[in-house]
Amino acid sequence: MTSGLELTLLLLGSAVLGVVAFRMLHLPPMLGYLAVGVLIGPNALALADNGPTTHGLAEFGVVFLMFSIGLEFSLAQLRAMRRIVFGLGLAQVSLTIVVTVLGALALQYLPLPVRIGWQAALALGGALAMSSTAIVSKLLTERLELESQHGRRIIGILLFQDLAVVPLLILIPSLARPAEELAMTLGWAAVKAAAVLALLLFFGQKLMRSWFTIVVKRRSQELFMLNLLLVTLGAAWITEHAGLSMALGAFVAGMLISETPYKHQVEEDIKPFRDVLLGLFFITIGMLLDLRLVLQNWYVVLLLLVLPVLLKFGLIAALAKAFGSSDGVAMRTGLALAQAGEFGFVLLNLASGSKLIDPFLIQLVLASMVLSMLAAPFIIANMDKIAMKVASNEWMLQSLQLTQLASRTMAAQKHVIIAGFGRSGQSLATLLSEEKLPWYALDLDPERVQEARTAGVNVSYGDCTRRESLIAAGINRASALVITFADTRLAVKVLHLVHELAPTLPVIVRAHDDTELEVLKKAGATEVVPEALESSLMLASHALVVMGVPLRRVVHRVQAARDERYASLRGFFHGAGDVSDDPEHSWVRLHSVTLKEDAGAVGRCIAELQLDEVGAEVTAVRRGQERIEPGRDTELRAGDVVVLRGTGSAVTRAEGRLLR
Repeated sequence: MTSGLELTLLLLGSAVLGVVAFRMLHLPPMLGYLAVGVLIGPNALALADNGPTTHGLAEFGVVFLMFSIGLEFSLAQLRAMRRIVFGLGLAQVSLTIVVTVLGALALQYLPLPVRIGWQAALALGGALAMSSTAIVSKLLTERLELESQHGRRIIGILLFQDLAVVPLLILIPSLARPAEELAMTLGWAAVKAAAVLALLLFFGQKLMRSWFTIVVKRRSQELFMLNLLLVTLGAAWITEHAGLSMALGAFVAGMLISETPYKHQVEEDIKPFRDVLLGLFFITIGMLLDLRLVLQNWYVVLLLLVLPVLLKFGLIAALAKAFGSSDGVAMRTGLALAQAGEFGFVLLNLASGSKLIDPFLIQLVLASMVLSMLAAPFIIANMDKIAMKVASNEWMLQSLQLTQLASRTMAAQKHVIIAGFGRSGQSLATLLSEEKLPWYALDLDPERVQEARTAGVNVSYGDCTRRESLIAAGINRASALVITFADTRLAVKVLHLVHELAPTLPVIVRAHDDTELEVLKKAGATEVVPEALESSLMLASHALVVMGVPLRRVVHRVQAARDERYASLRGFFHGAGDVSDDPEHSWVRLHSVTLKEDAGAVGRCIAELQLDEVGAEVTAVRRGQERIEPGRDTELRAGDVVVLRGTGSAVTRAEGRLLR
């Protein structure tokens, strides 16, 4: 018998190994959790069972997921996207369920080993209608396609799918009741849901805002976190005791908090709980899978993989086309949403617990859903190629866009190409216009481009990470290129293209901070503007002017800091709230080391220590009340405080050399 602690340690250890492995393969962590669940579950190595402890942890994962969805629920956003959300999204979910139910009824006439009633078919249709918000939104963000035409349609449909989970969480358990009780059960569930929701929304809105204000005024992070957990789990408890699902209460709690000023702080605080517990939920889903049964019926699994994916692709593409999309946009929307989603597992698990669906069929559907999610990153990565080959007019439309772009910039000479026409790009364009300097901008937000072009602004819809767009924008005739979005991976891609097309063209790149400075410089950036350091310079320059320092001297100091590539500003003393240990970033930090009598560096000069070998340097030495500017020949003494600068690992190794 495994204790609760042993089970938790097993789940956490397995989750870490699974996520590391799938991260190395550049696959979503969710798939790592599912794979780990299959491996350690009762149908494989049998290291863990699907007992009450495991189910309890998994249920909390769903609670926090629904709470996060509630936080993102915005009436303003729904109003802005109502045609896509309540038109295209509603049609997609409804028709997927209807087609699944009709298909199940048609299969009743075939000699199959498993019979599917309309109740089970409805539950299956709800599960299959879902797509993976986590996978799709992440991939679209990486591809800079969230604001594209197909990106907006995809996000709108995903938003409705998330909302559709709420009534499905109420409906599916009710379907397990006898047919004669079904109408009454559904009616009673609807009445209870309406009463609880009205109570929570009517009284909860004012109460939530007032209560959070009281808690925040206490200025205690610990109290804020405790209150957040209390609100989330308290709302889940209320709906559970009303005969509804815990997830519904968590969703309402998130929705109430989304209307308060503390929404963004709550999002950050709840994220660790949500991600960890949701990971454990996906492990329990993986535990349900019996690989032997799946392998014995591989042809059925393959059929259940191909048919729903093709059905969803065809259905979504046809609906997108009916709602006015071009062939290429419709195909991309269908391809991105063809896979199964995390809420599909939630609904399938609920249907399984309600004994609606035969366990044998659950296994086969579960396996097909996992495989479809594994295929999703590869489908999305190649959806442009597929759309170009299949959609007859897609190549023509893209060629027309490039031709229009080329014709608009044909007369431009010595102009500045602005990659990204957001706030930074528009500010730059304004200053260039005031100086009578020619410029042309590329952006991927069709609404922004349309509105700006209507106002007579020199901007076109175009992807600066594509060779054809840069050529059409006249890169060979340009005097400079400015990358205004702070995405290092995409900026490096643009820099490589510029190096091929116009090696001598100056390129100015925006970055978040100094951690990306060297990477961008090596990729060919002429100048890198780190936002964090530039804002520090501006604050310092204003403070110096206010304190009476002559303006010319202030300007000289600011220019000197830029000329030395912000060397004097790079690195800072990290505190408990700084993400200095993030393994994905080479954060530069400052660190103070006090030399005691037995320290190895005492009596030696800085050059002897060869700290540059480990990637660190000495920026200052404090000796008593005196601060010494260090040189290579500076001899260190007992009691000195040595200030090191470098990445976290470099500083640690340098400290070892000083003290050893």
